[in-house]
Amino acid sequence: MISKDELLELMTDIESDRVERTISTDDTNKFGEAICAFSNDMANHKKPGYLLIGVHDKTGELSGLKATDKLLKNIAAIRSDGNVLPQPVMTVHKIALDKGDVIVVEVTPAHFPPVRYKGNIWIRVGPRRAIANEVEERLLTEKRTSNAKTFDEQPCFGSTIEDLNINLFKMIYLPKAISKETLTKDDRDIKLQLASLRFYDLVHDCPTNAGILMFGNNVRYFFPVAYVQKAPDTCFLTYRR
Repeated sequence: MISKDELLELMTDIESDRVERTISTDDTNKFGEAICAFSNDMANHKKPGYLLIGVHDKTGELSGLKATDKLLKNIAAIRSDGNVLPQPVMTVHKIALDKGDVIVVEVTPAHFPPVRYKGNIWIRVGPRRAIANEVEERLLTEKRTSNAKTFDEQPCFGSTIEDLNINLFKMIYLPKAISKETLTKDDRDIKLQLASLRFYDLVHDCPTNAGILMFGNNVRYFFPVAYVQKAPDTCFLTYRR
């Protein structure tokens, strides 16, 4: 969540493709469109967008809003009311200032755009909202494809580097996967070595599913229904969900 100082900075600056201000408290269509647009992150900032409720859009001055529990719940309900699909990743919280409250809706860019509100793909074009045209929709679809990872490449959330048998990786796997000449010159950190072979996710700072399956100290803790299946000429691991 943003701090009070960060909020004041957003209030005094002009509106942008990451910030929208409004004094409305009941225009759910406006809120839904803004949340959808921030989720699509057309400019590819890869940073959250902010809907500031209780702030005049032109001047940045407070409206004197008094945020109630009911109002906060109504705004938070936009996340799961079925109008914004796929569901957005967002937080809603109140920041109290001397001249009134501000409700901050922080929206994280979607990993798999395009996101739609009531069937329309909303995006930010500078300080305003707009419905995506055909080319913009294609760009969002391409972003979705590029973000889609196979199960092996996805981060294994909840795991850490300590959950891997590093000796097994270094002593058994690396000599067979990488040439001796290359290994002698490789003085990178172990996380970077793992990541180069897709066994570690540097963005989320955790092993990938493949890393746990290959080198995990306790694979069944993370994949309790995985098992090894032996065929006449092959041996492979099957994962069921």
